[in-house]
Amino acid sequence: MQDNVVEKCKVAKDESSYAATLSTEDKNRIIGIISDALTIHENDILEANANDVSLCKDKPRHFIDRLKLNKSRLVSIINGIKRLSDLKDPINEVIEEWVTDNTSLVIKKIRVPLGVIGIIYEARPNVTVDAICLAVKTGNAIVLRGSKDAINTNISLVDSIKKELKNGGYRDGFIQFIDDVSHESANLFMKQRQYIDVLLPRGSASFIKNVVEISNIPVIETGAGNCHAYVERSADLKKASDIILNGKLSRPSVCNALESILIDECVAQKFLPPLLDVLSKNGVEIRGCAKTLAIWKKALPAQESDWSSEYGSLIVSVRVVSGTEEAVMHINKYGTHHSEVIISEDEDAVRKFMSGVDSAVVYANASTRFTDGYEFGYGAEMGISTQKLHARGPMGLKELTSYKYLVYGCGQIRE
Repeated sequence: MQDNVVEKCKVAKDESSYAATLSTEDKNRIIGIISDALTIHENDILEANANDVSLCKDKPRHFIDRLKLNKSRLVSIINGIKRLSDLKDPINEVIEEWVTDNTSLVIKKIRVPLGVIGIIYEARPNVTVDAICLAVKTGNAIVLRGSKDAINTNISLVDSIKKELKNGGYRDGFIQFIDDVSHESANLFMKQRQYIDVLLPRGSASFIKNVVEISNIPVIETGAGNCHAYVERSADLKKASDIILNGKLSRPSVCNALESILIDECVAQKFLPPLLDVLSKNGVEIRGCAKTLAIWKKALPAQESDWSSEYGSLIVSVRVVSGTEEAVMHINKYGTHHSEVIISEDEDAVRKFMSGVDSAVVYANASTRFTDGYEFGYGAEMGISTQKLHARGPMGLKELTSYKYLVYGCGQIRE
């Protein structure tokens, strides 16, 4: 096990220079090959996924939803891959350029790959493909370590991609997949700082926390989504209802789904009963504060832990607040810095909310479900960063790069 993990990380490091020097034409050709690989090997991939799903039949519904692939989802992944080819190659982009006053040195600040990206993730096989394609486009090598629940799907995806790359005349060593799903292999992987430049975890809040605590590789925290909707007193209530229902019901298992509703006390009596009736009829369990329970009797009393929970399922917490200031304070205390929305027709309230909330993405009058690399025009994403250093929000191409300085002289020396 140890030799397998370390060797794969070492190979990725050795092959990172190959990935970094691929031309834009070659990158786009490789992305096309990956897209074709999913079509060529579709039956094998879906069969492997069906096997994984059958082994997880006792898992919660939201877990199965994240794990499951079908033809429609595979087509969606392929369409996202194809969009990457149309995006500008970020590598070697000149970010800044200037000539120094005293020495006449020409300095260029250019965009470069991070090097080797490690990604450790739970049962999300779409991440396997997205991560590989984003790594290709940004000239990075990548080491993937998925969970045991998606092991057959991930092996099928990676084997299919690597096979078609070889058939297309390209090296495949810059893509490595760790197929040992033991805890020991995961812990060892997270200690390979000499080979891995940055580590991205994708999964639950507890999973991400565990990675941050164990890893000696720099970690970009992604994905934990305790997302809030705040209905301000001036809100268009039909608009508010549509946004909340979309945020909670369209796909409850994803990180940009709504988990908590905050409602101004001035409109709570009018707004909450019809909204909670609809949510309840759609199978959503309502956990409310004392004021919510007084308005809608069928709610369960919320516990303190509910305000900070990412349910990933058909549960929502509801709290009545005195106004925008309390809503902002609540979100900043209990949120995960992912995505929040205010529904309001008051420009001053919108401004206060959007400037006061400390989250990666803050919306006014739009669903939090748009926090997504595809929707932001990135073609795909490596994850949603909820931290502040290096990258924040959907991590597209530029977020997977660093920069360096090229300095041109003509014999200058420093006195």
